[in-house]
Amino acid sequence: MASEVAPFAKTGGLADVASALPQALAARGHEVRVVMPNYDVVAANGFHPMEAEPGILGFDLGPRKVAAGVRELPLGNVTVTLIDVPSIYRVGSIYTEGPEEAFRFAVLSRAALELCRRWQWSPDVVHCNDWETALVPLYIRAMFENDPILGASSTVLTIHNLAYQGVYRADVIPSLGIGGFRDMLDQESLRAGRIGILALGLMYADALTTVSPTYAREILTPELGFGLEGLLGSRADDLVGILNGIDTEVWNPARDRLIPHLYSAKSLWRKEWNKKALLERVGLVYEEGVPVFGIVSRLVEQKGIGLLPGPIAGLLERADARFVALGSGERRFEEALESLAQRFPGRAAFVSGYDEPLAHLIEAGSDVFLMPSQFEPCGLNQMYSLAYGTPPLVRKTGGLADTVQHWDPTNRTGTGFVFEHFDEGGVWWALNEAMNAYADRKGWKQLQTNGMAVDNSWDKAASEYEALYQRVVEAARASRVANPST
Repeated sequence: MASEVAPFAKTGGLADVASALPQALAARGHEVRVVMPNYDVVAANGFHPMEAEPGILGFDLGPRKVAAGVRELPLGNVTVTLIDVPSIYRVGSIYTEGPEEAFRFAVLSRAALELCRRWQWSPDVVHCNDWETALVPLYIRAMFENDPILGASSTVLTIHNLAYQGVYRADVIPSLGIGGFRDMLDQESLRAGRIGILALGLMYADALTTVSPTYAREILTPELGFGLEGLLGSRADDLVGILNGIDTEVWNPARDRLIPHLYSAKSLWRKEWNKKALLERVGLVYEEGVPVFGIVSRLVEQKGIGLLPGPIAGLLERADARFVALGSGERRFEEALESLAQRFPGRAAFVSGYDEPLAHLIEAGSDVFLMPSQFEPCGLNQMYSLAYGTPPLVRKTGGLADTVQHWDPTNRTGTGFVFEHFDEGGVWWALNEAMNAYADRKGWKQLQTNGMAVDNSWDKAASEYEALYQRVVEAARASRVANPST
């Protein structure tokens, strides 16, 4: 279960993972069911869920009674079930602020478990994602341990971004339905008058995963553990990093319906036509042989946006190049990118917001894709870029370190440009590396084809999750045999 699933509701990579992984697992022969909320954005995106079955799914969360409708949408080879509680989900956005947010996702978590009981379906594994569904392991352990449907189910919790932990004042506890289980909560947090929902999931899930091997190591450190490195360290034997994949039907330049000119590694000259179309779309001047640097991103500190204006301005002052940015977020970053566009008319452009066709065109029409992240649990755009023959320029962190190898012009190896230090100097160095590489046309084509040859499909990731599920299920069975009274 997940708080967002593409294409129905999406703010980031979680939605892509929650869409692609279930389909990949179903293709491998598993029975998979996906549960998410029925936000108003689902209908706004053009999807109209059908009523799955008559009647209301009712249950109590502490003193509050919940009555949820159940709706469905097809997603490839799986069905997505949507929990329909208009008063808390149709509020104009996927996420909100304030203590009611904890209740909104407690409803999702409990409803998913109540659905299993209604369906008389005993899942071997309940896979949860981020803090929004991290109450599920506690619910199963505290409420359903002896339930004939859910008592034998194991849980896996995936951390997509540890910075978001679902920390609330302790007075939300009754509305989450766990007021009677305070002895199972983190006592130190209770004494401080708070509750961390992700931390509870980390305590009680049978297995923990992150979305890249490097990020799994990074979150054990104070720098990127965000206060949970001690808890994670105590569960290090249960923590696995599995690199995300990408949907190679959606993100494939040979099939992409959102770009004007299809191409492959054997027809890379057509990529130049997409560059021309991109520059015309954003009002920049096209010149053959002039490199285009593109970025599609949330405009937040984590993404390293603050490192770009100085080096990009320096690049545009000293060399013939183009810069195209698409994204939204913190106003200071939007203003900085808009300032670049005003300072370099015809050579730099910024489009505020999110535009899916333009995002695809930036991947297809850029020569270099920029991802100077401070930290990046996995990242997907760098993998899209590799598939599109658009070498990514990235910082050596998390999934970026796992998926991009720095270009070696002597040996003609590598897939992009990788810098280490999170500062403008690091970006400057990488931009210069990219410009030097671009000047070597034969080498550049080799760099592009190196990236396009990388297999970042979901098949490999799905097989790793499949093996993890099997280990978790076998461990649970062995535990029940060894402790038949529990």
